[in-house]
Amino acid sequence: MSSVPAPLQAGCLLVALPSLSDPNFDRTVVLVLAHDPDDGALGVVLNRPSDTAVGDPLPRWAPLAAQPGVVFLGGPVGATAAIGVARGPGRPGGGWAPVAGHLGTVDLGLDPDELTESVDAVRVFSGYAGWVAGQLESEIDLGAWMVVDGAPDDVLCADPAGLWRMILRRQGGRTAWLANWTLDPRMN
Repeated sequence: MSSVPAPLQAGCLLVALPSLSDPNFDRTVVLVLAHDPDDGALGVVLNRPSDTAVGDPLPRWAPLAAQPGVVFLGGPVGATAAIGVARGPGRPGGGWAPVAGHLGTVDLGLDPDELTESVDAVRVFSGYAGWVAGQLESEIDLGAWMVVDGAPDDVLCADPAGLWRMILRRQGGRTAWLANWTLDPRMN
């Protein structure tokens, strides 16, 4: 693995480091959906599944829901907002907005059949994480977040509870040790 940090841009992952004291982000992995140095950043937490099945609020999208087929808690901002992140064509238009590669956001107000291009899997997030201009960069400089490139299956991972550890281990070296971090040192 390269020791060069990934660029902070749409499609990268933010991995919360043990020094991050905000309980909203303890051991989280965030997919950055948008980043602009002048406007700030927006992302969704990938490893906080809820108990609500996607079919409860969005029955038309349930057949496309990646496993586990539940709504995820995307972050502490806009808890009533629903954001759909899907694997699809990678081209803009028709209810699809690319984020990176074949990942993009979908308009959950549409029926999946109304999309110009089909998607093969979607994850639904309630709420999002947001940072004003310079805030996220400052948190990264303070050692709260690690910026990494994601693997193709990270966003729609079937084991969200293990995602944080998996990504840290994949980084290798001393960073991989952080995957064993415990909140209670007596547990070591």
